[in-house]
Amino acid sequence: MGKTNNRDTRCSFCGIGKGDTQMLIAGDGAHICDRCITQASEILNEELKQRKSKHLQTALKLIRPAEIKEHLDQYVIGQDDAKKVISVAVYNHYKRLNQKVDKDEIELEKSNLIVVGETGTGKTLLAKTVAKILNVPFCIVDATVLTEAGYVGEDVESILTRLLQAADYDVAAAERGIIYIDEIDKIARKSDNPSITRDVSGEGVQQALLKILEGTNVNVPPQGGRKHPDQKMITVNTSNILFICGGAFDGIQKKIANRLRTQTVGYKMKDDSDDIDLNNLYKYITPQDLKNFGLIPELIGRLPVLTYLNPLDKETLLNILTKPKNALIKQYEKLFEYEDIEITFDPEVYNLVVDKAWEFKLGARGLRSICEAIMLDAMFEIPSIKDQMEHKKLHITVAYANDKLDKSDMKKLLVA
Repeated sequence: MGKTNNRDTRCSFCGIGKGDTQMLIAGDGAHICDRCITQASEILNEELKQRKSKHLQTALKLIRPAEIKEHLDQYVIGQDDAKKVISVAVYNHYKRLNQKVDKDEIELEKSNLIVVGETGTGKTLLAKTVAKILNVPFCIVDATVLTEAGYVGEDVESILTRLLQAADYDVAAAERGIIYIDEIDKIARKSDNPSITRDVSGEGVQQALLKILEGTNVNVPPQGGRKHPDQKMITVNTSNILFICGGAFDGIQKKIANRLRTQTVGYKMKDDSDDIDLNNLYKYITPQDLKNFGLIPELIGRLPVLTYLNPLDKETLLNILTKPKNALIKQYEKLFEYEDIEITFDPEVYNLVVDKAWEFKLGARGLRSICEAIMLDAMFEIPSIKDQMEHKKLHITVAYANDKLDKSDMKKLLVA
């Protein structure tokens, strides 16, 4: 059997000779050159991209606003107005993603929204709970760490890096995702006169957010641009990304009161303000109040939907403690269930926890701190002595709870 002449070896696809190509890979009775490999790779990637796009288009099942709100009701007590606004915004986002722009004459715009409410009222909890029902990538980012490019902190593009990570670096999926920007009030303009000092974490960040909120192609560093400057950038189109922003906007009540010609404390200025709820001025918030607080008009215009969260009263705090699917009391019951211990509480204990949380003025966040102070010793001792316990039951009385709170340092944290 004669030897094969290497000079006559040709690519089985394009017919190019071995001497005219950089590499010729041999197979079972065939050969392929590097040019055909590159071309085949490009064809394969394009085909896979189209298939993935079609799969995403069919995978986006429309979830009705009532279904989204019903899901939120299982975890979040009250706040019906905010739930409805968020449910409709998410539903419209799904419809926008399913829209066939080529055939429709009307192109749907994004309904980016901003949620305003006191600390501990459930802004972040609403965002996290929405993520459980969504079929799109979702991430929560904090606006407090953002600065202008070149300054200590994170670039605005890091927001999209978090979304890419949530989508396992699937760009097509990330471009249909939802981003919740927390503490948006922390990037408010620090001064009405921008010439005094450079506002690198305030108005500068707002300016950088404008194009991303509206929709543009952004080169995103997949691992963070400042720590890995040599990495390859990933281009992300933000036109179909829904942005939900949340913030406490501490002090905005005074601006609302001034606009309503009333006061947060003291006598009212006009008799026709009798119908104003002074305990919940957030319900009267308008884009003008956000502008007076320090958000630039261009940013407010790109967040067209504005909603609010009601302050929590004692009854709502009590319901938060006991009723939601992941209520604090149910979490402690689950924790002790792992130790084969059945734990019960006197109803007066719930009222004690709520009263203390009301004094802390920290909303629902104060409930967890008080419960931890009461349950700390029990959670520390039970795992060691449970085998010696005759009855696998633990009952928390109001006397026990008061004793644990008195021994803790929590009373020093009470607001005078």
